[in-house]
Amino acid sequence: MTSTDLHFVDAHHHLWDLGHCNYPWLMAKGKMRFFGDPGPIQKNYLIDDFLAESPDYRPAKSVHIQVGVAATDEVKETAWLQSQQPYPHAIVAATDLRAKKLQTALEAHGQSDRLRGFRQILGRHELEDKKHGSDALLKDTDFLQGLSLLAAQGLSFDLQMVPPQMDQVVALFKQVPTLPVVLCHAGSPWDQSQAGLRSWREGLEKFAALPNTYCKLSGLGMFNPHWNEAALRPIILQVLDTFGPTRVMFGSNFPVDKLYNNYGCLWQTYDRVTANFSTTERQQMFCTTAENFYRI
Repeated sequence: MTSTDLHFVDAHHHLWDLGHCNYPWLMAKGKMRFFGDPGPIQKNYLIDDFLAESPDYRPAKSVHIQVGVAATDEVKETAWLQSQQPYPHAIVAATDLRAKKLQTALEAHGQSDRLRGFRQILGRHELEDKKHGSDALLKDTDFLQGLSLLAAQGLSFDLQMVPPQMDQVVALFKQVPTLPVVLCHAGSPWDQSQAGLRSWREGLEKFAALPNTYCKLSGLGMFNPHWNEAALRPIILQVLDTFGPTRVMFGSNFPVDKLYNNYGCLWQTYDRVTANFSTTERQQMFCTTAENFYRI
């Protein structure tokens, strides 16, 4: 299969205009993040930049995931994304699901008809999570109520977490069985030792046993900055074995993963690793799963 034959949805990417919204982490020069030095991407990243990443690999559709905008600019970010063309086709926005005026916030975001769901990060990396206390959401009844409200309004949730949180995550999402949930970045396999990958795999199996759960292969460069096809192959195949092609989607996590490799190489890797799957299975994992989940 040649690169021009690959028809795909990029189910996880970012855009930002530093002159339009306030992105604190993109404006904090010289500050390291859990994924490394953000310096090379601390500048505008617009549609034209996204489309220029590869002459051979261009998504048929795309999904934009919230990217750490200041709380005061969350609705503004959604409206800005709504104004962009021709991408993204779906918007996963940011809001605090614990907020007392959550319904008002959902209505404001909902003025953008490409809104499909929300992400409120539960875990990024152990060291950074200790500073932010994001895992406190797992035991917060207001957060649970917020998730229930998303389900009631036909919205979805993008879940970013780390493997040690999995038991609590499973207990939480058992309580909202009608909410469509997709696990970002393959569940963040930070520990790639034999024991770490075993724990990650066992966690995936627990999560996959829940109804309405999906998994997104994205952001893998954050966990192995020096990745190549051989390194990603077992991660990709494990996710596909656990969830099956009808519950797996692919994303680039660009421009964050641009820190580690180029767009074409990433999609070529996804293409090669899945070459032995049937045409129907590949259509599902590269397009249909994301199209159905995000209703695009």
